[in-house]
Amino acid sequence: MKRPLEDLKVVDLAWVVAGPMVGRVLAEFGASVIRVESARRMDVSRGMTPFSDGKRGVERGATYHNCNVGKLSLSLDLSRPAARDVLRDLVRWGDVLVESFSAGTMEKWGLGFKELSTINPSLLMVSSTLMGQTGPYANLAGFGNLGSAMAGVQNLVGWPERPPRGPFGPYTDYVGPRFSLLMLLAALDARRTTGKGCHIDISQAETGLQFLAPAITEFFANGSVLVASGNADHDMAPHGVFRCKDGEALCSPWVAIAAQNDTAWSKLAALLGREFESDPTLLSLAGRKAAEHRITTAIETWTASRTATQAEKELQQNGVAAHVASSSRDMNADDQLKHRAHWQALPHDELGKAWFEASRYTLSETPAVYQRPAPMLGEHNRYVLGEILGYSEAQISTLLEAEVLT
Repeated sequence: MKRPLEDLKVVDLAWVVAGPMVGRVLAEFGASVIRVESARRMDVSRGMTPFSDGKRGVERGATYHNCNVGKLSLSLDLSRPAARDVLRDLVRWGDVLVESFSAGTMEKWGLGFKELSTINPSLLMVSSTLMGQTGPYANLAGFGNLGSAMAGVQNLVGWPERPPRGPFGPYTDYVGPRFSLLMLLAALDARRTTGKGCHIDISQAETGLQFLAPAITEFFANGSVLVASGNADHDMAPHGVFRCKDGEALCSPWVAIAAQNDTAWSKLAALLGREFESDPTLLSLAGRKAAEHRITTAIETWTASRTATQAEKELQQNGVAAHVASSSRDMNADDQLKHRAHWQALPHDELGKAWFEASRYTLSETPAVYQRPAPMLGEHNRYVLGEILGYSEAQISTLLEAEVLT
């Protein structure tokens, strides 16, 4: 069966996470994706922990492998004019270009959308940056933790009267590519009708804002500002993470519990005992919020006599939403993730086996296919230059001698 993006040709200049994840999804559904990078300015993700077998190396970074499955690698030092000529040839070949340099970098090299669209009028170009290509903060470089701070996410995670904790990791690095991908697919659909390309300007911080729409609406409607509230939830009670009995060496000693409505509370109250089951003041969310400390104390007593997996099982069997607060080790052993074949591996020349996460999208008729692991730096130089671009051996040798292919 033909894969849905089989005819799509992508030039991927992006690095770290937010940009490369776009190219990865395109590759797993059939697109030919050429990743352009250089040892002169190494992709940060190649140096990020964890490393395969705990050994540091540019081909061993787990984040790099996870973001670049299925791509070809061309090592190209774009600071050199001859390398930029090679890129222009790639643009003539390609349908899509994805880049995540600081705003203005592509224009400085003479590779902005205006210039590239004269070479390929149907080119779709995705530029992913922290704050977008225009505006007073356009030149602010950084990673997703800064995007999270600008979007307001960092200030909402933590406990009242304590410094913000922020969500784990660079939050907008994982939100941004979902928006990039959807807009790119929409642009591809439009191009089928118009034949015209376009430039998609992604601001990671603005994508993060979309997930705070209720809080922003609340401010404009009522003037109230959402603040950090620990594990509590505005619309659910009880809602938290509770300490359990130790004793499971490979499992987190914490369990997350949420009563999302009155019915769920009734099921949880039956486990906590008659004091809670028969209390009419707790039958509404308002009543439970008023008694939240009392309920939380009772749950802590209940979970303290059970391991996290025991608590999870008993709660789930009684219709209460609960799950062990998983560690990375717990996730590796998780039955649901195993059933979904979430952890994948492919043969790799240096590592023996390269691990990565499965596609986030399960399509029944055209499932994701993992053709190759993330490429080693410059692994496909001769194939891309010779077979795809049609360069002669003499042309390739000239580029090698000029240290363009580094």
